Amino acid sequence: MRKEDCFFSLTNLPRDINLPEKIDYPHFYAPHQLAQIAAKELQKELETRNFNHDFGITNSQRNGAIGKMFGVLVVKTKRGELGYLKAFSGKLGERNFHDGFVPPVFDLLEENGFFKKEEAILNQYNEEIDEIENSEGYKSLKKRIQELQTESSKKLGNLKSQLKAKKKERDALRENEKSQLTESEFSILLEKLKNESISQQLEYKRESKEISAKLESEKIDLNKLELNLAELKNQRKLKSNELQNKIFDQYIFLNQKKEKKSLLSLFKDSIFKIPPAGAGECTAPKLFQFAFLNDLEPICMAEFWWGMPPDSEIRVHKQFYPACRGKCEPILNHMLSASSVGINPLNVQENPNDLEIIYEDEWIVAINKPSEFLSVPGKNLSDSILTRLKSKYPDATGPLLLHRLDMSTSGILLAAKTSEVHKILQKQFIDRKIKKVYHAILDGIVEKDTGEMDLPLTLDVLDRPKQKVCFQEGKKAVTTYNVLKRKNGKTFIEFHPITGRTHQLRVHSAHHLGLNCSILGDDLYGMKDKRLFLHACQLTFYHPFKKKEVNLNLDSNFEALL
Repeated sequence: MRKEDCFFSLTNLPRDINLPEKIDYPHFYAPHQLAQIAAKELQKELETRNFNHDFGITNSQRNGAIGKMFGVLVVKTKRGELGYLKAFSGKLGERNFHDGFVPPVFDLLEENGFFKKEEAILNQYNEEIDEIENSEGYKSLKKRIQELQTESSKKLGNLKSQLKAKKKERDALRENEKSQLTESEFSILLEKLKNESISQQLEYKRESKEISAKLESEKIDLNKLELNLAELKNQRKLKSNELQNKIFDQYIFLNQKKEKKSLLSLFKDSIFKIPPAGAGECTAPKLFQFAFLNDLEPICMAEFWWGMPPDSEIRVHKQFYPACRGKCEPILNHMLSASSVGINPLNVQENPNDLEIIYEDEWIVAINKPSEFLSVPGKNLSDSILTRLKSKYPDATGPLLLHRLDMSTSGILLAAKTSEVHKILQKQFIDRKIKKVYHAILDGIVEKDTGEMDLPLTLDVLDRPKQKVCFQEGKKAVTTYNVLKRKNGKTFIEFHPITGRTHQLRVHSAHHLGLNCSILGDDLYGMKDKRLFLHACQLTFYHPFKKKEVNLNLDSNFEALL
């Protein structure tokens, strides 16, 4: 596809716009004004253009609809002209190519390409497997054997019960006759009972062997079919793996120096070792690939969601999102040199001069954790509440911190000075006896005054550290809430987390099955602001030595901001 077909000029720009010095860190950023202008142009186009795809924008029920990630990359030509490229993730309307959008890095759907031919072979395996599994002969054989197994189990169970009953009768007879018979008569009786027992055991074994033989005879034909199925499935797996690796080898990514690397080589040192499904099909790699192929200088980018959200992830129509880490980070690390990319905001935090202590005795200390400060040391940041506590209390024993707050969350954080107290209070946390209350401002209006959210959560392994809703594998997460005030399109709310999952309040607020209103300033699940407006304002626990309930309160002062 020619550069001219995908390059769209940016004209009539505001005079006060300055070009960014570096490309934003792609996995955590707020889009530059230039990228937002380009994104708005694309969104205007999407409102009227037909892609033969149901985005579900006006749907109340899914009915097969799903949104899609779109992206724009502002670029500069060698002549200094500013414009933008546009892309969509994966395929759209069962097509890889749409006029005006950059092409895929590799076209799986090419009519005469190897994928179509290899796919036909895989489909042949699928058809043969389906033909066997859905055949009447196979189904009837499985049903007959299942019935035989049930009958055999029942018959052997009855025989075993009879053996036990006969043994009980012999035991009773032996006990009754012991005092009635002479020694020689009793010996004769014992021999007789012994022979009966042996005879009955032999009969049971004979019946069991006969039943097993009959069952094995019936299994012969089924085993032949099962072996055939296993062989077909193994051949399909080998062919599928071979095809997958062949596909991975076709995804060759350029960097700014036009150096090439394949998808397999890029992921060999990642946590996945092999590329996850869909790697290389996201918008960011497509955009940068086209820019480098056509000698266009990347300036800034923006990706946004268009349409109905998926069931698990948090996606809001028209909202901007960074590139995912799981599928894109290894690729973009190669495509973009460190010198051309801005710093990762997650590696920067505010460092308060002193910790504000709101409660302290000889056993326990409670701190007012500032927003944008770590509870414990991170991978690239060493300063934290924990490191400050260790410095302040060098003689303290035990792990100190009893729980954590997200880096962006402010409020009450509890620590124990001794390992004994830590163990006791930790059990109160585990047993959910410690009551926690949070205040938050939500970016939207919550209609119900009170409610409960029960949405299980699990780590989104393709976009760490984000969490997602998963009803199959997620851990139970329950939150109750009370709306305190509504004003200016915002909701001041009180949360009572029953469980304490990572990002629980943030996901329950933003997810469409929850409150469908992200917490104001949530740069992971909503839109960046001057801070995340989430604050741990109350914590109640039972003091193990003072033998009384301690109720800590720390006002968020959020209400005054509405």
